[in-house]
Amino acid sequence: MTQLVRRTSGVKGRSVKTGFILFFGLIGILLAMGLSLVYGTTTIKLTTVWQAIFDYHSDQQAHQILQEIRLPRALAATLIGSYLAVSGAIMQAITKNSLAEPSLLGVSYGAAFSLVMTLALFPSVSTFGATAASMIGAGLSVLFVFTLAATSKGGATPVKLALAGVAIGMFLSSLTSAIALHFDVSKEMSFWYAGGLANTNWGDVKVLSFVGFIGLPIVFFIARTLTLLNLGEEVTQGLGIHLNLVKALSVTAVLLLTGSSVSVAGSIGFVGLVVPHISRMLVGPDYRFMLPVSAVLGSLLLVLADVGARMMNAPFETPIGVVTAAIGVPFFLYLVRSKGSRLV
Repeated sequence: MTQLVRRTSGVKGRSVKTGFILFFGLIGILLAMGLSLVYGTTTIKLTTVWQAIFDYHSDQQAHQILQEIRLPRALAATLIGSYLAVSGAIMQAITKNSLAEPSLLGVSYGAAFSLVMTLALFPSVSTFGATAASMIGAGLSVLFVFTLAATSKGGATPVKLALAGVAIGMFLSSLTSAIALHFDVSKEMSFWYAGGLANTNWGDVKVLSFVGFIGLPIVFFIARTLTLLNLGEEVTQGLGIHLNLVKALSVTAVLLLTGSSVSVAGSIGFVGLVVPHISRMLVGPDYRFMLPVSAVLGSLLLVLADVGARMMNAPFETPIGVVTAAIGVPFFLYLVRSKGSRLV
């Protein structure tokens, strides 16, 4: 009885804490989006931003810049940040590897390889077509990684999944570079290597929103099951949970969220690694709490990173992947130093 009371009070406590984090996180996202709308090549007054959103005049250049460039860019950063963070959290759960994230397990590289092939064969491909190609490439990459790890001696252990992901990722990255140079689409692919949101438009936001409408409900539907995976697969199966179905849904969600993000913004590393760990530190390992917190913190991180990318070397733009790497690499080294062999 005492243990039940403690467990119930613990869940309530985490719920309250999660609520506070989500509330202040959403406020932080709104403030960060405000910065994203105000600062850029030229600084626009906050009153002009307000007018452009609620009283748009197409004959004013500042309003055009805000409506056609900065607002879709800020919204895309919000969506992509949440998608990458959530994808990283899911991959860490299903692979039981604390270092797992979309780029580390080759998902991003598979999406990029498929994207460059599409650009080479169909130069005038639409945004939806590019997104579909990226998701197919991401799916094939995941299939190769899991197959390679599973067919090795000892099965698909976390370490083997990471090694297989790195190997296939490097191979696909080399192929992507070679194809881009051969078909003269290296300029079109240059955004992918460092990641960026400079060319984002409303079409990209619509595609991202549509994908999120499908992918995020899947994520939160399996959140409780992802938490139970920490108990071990035998225990989870004993509770009547179909692991293959859960893993299939998890991979599907990751492919949707990561594939659409890569097609719009290119390879943005470390968001899927750093944010889930921070969320776990804040609210614990329960994915019912961790996934919403990861989504909010991922959005906040990428919007702020995008603002920093524009302000670091103004009026020129620093690739956003450089900013996230500057944050992620020290955090990665901290994880390795503090947890060591417990990471995998």
